[in-house]
Amino acid sequence: MKRHGLLFVALLCCGITVHAQNWEIGLGAGAAGYMGDLNKNNPVKFSGSSVGGFIKLNLDPFWGLGLHYTYGRIKGENEQDLKFFSPIHEVSALVDFNFFDFFAGGGNRRFTPYVYAGLGGVIFNPKRKVEDEVRYLRLYRTEDQFYPYKNYAVSIPYGAGVKFKAKTNFTLFAQLGYRTAYTDYLDDVSGKYRRITDGNSDRIFLGNPSGDLSNIGSQRGDSRTKDTYMFTQVGVTYTFLCKNCSVF
Repeated sequence: MKRHGLLFVALLCCGITVHAQNWEIGLGAGAAGYMGDLNKNNPVKFSGSSVGGFIKLNLDPFWGLGLHYTYGRIKGENEQDLKFFSPIHEVSALVDFNFFDFFAGGGNRRFTPYVYAGLGGVIFNPKRKVEDEVRYLRLYRTEDQFYPYKNYAVSIPYGAGVKFKAKTNFTLFAQLGYRTAYTDYLDDVSGKYRRITDGNSDRIFLGNPSGDLSNIGSQRGDSRTKDTYMFTQVGVTYTFLCKNCSVF
């Protein structure tokens, strides 16, 4: 019985180790940008920085499932003096696919391109400085909304990148990814210029900073109903490996 018990513990430990060696953690840093009402056409206009981290389970040398957090800063402005800057906090679950047989500590390739997609959530908070004071734009209801819009939304991440094996446990990566956000207010701009009549000078200015009253009733931005933000990053990952257990 004692031998059987020791054998069971040994097999259990080996099984845990084999499973554990498929886990990978990573850190990355780079740039952030956005497309929307104040940047209508440039998909590679990066306006701020980004950093992020993740933990991932590699299901095999091709497929992985990860939980990611990314922080970034974006900004924009247009010729009507509408402008904003905003932090971006994103949490997402991503599936990635390696085109080649690739895995730290195993696999046949030292390099692979990959793609990823998933589902996420984003928190944002567009701001603007007025006379060196930061104003939180959503609270001023700059399009004369009855209530402030929500400062969080569902997002759909997708992108591509490349990976390189550096050492047994370490991998280098570079990637570019876009996120379709289910909001049109990353930049505080969505609807039309409105005549604000409550006498609040801050609301009047922030809603129509150019002061051109001929704008009233016209579109502040474009007709698209969803904004997009993007991250480009380079980074490093560490994969937990076991010397005595085979990969996968």
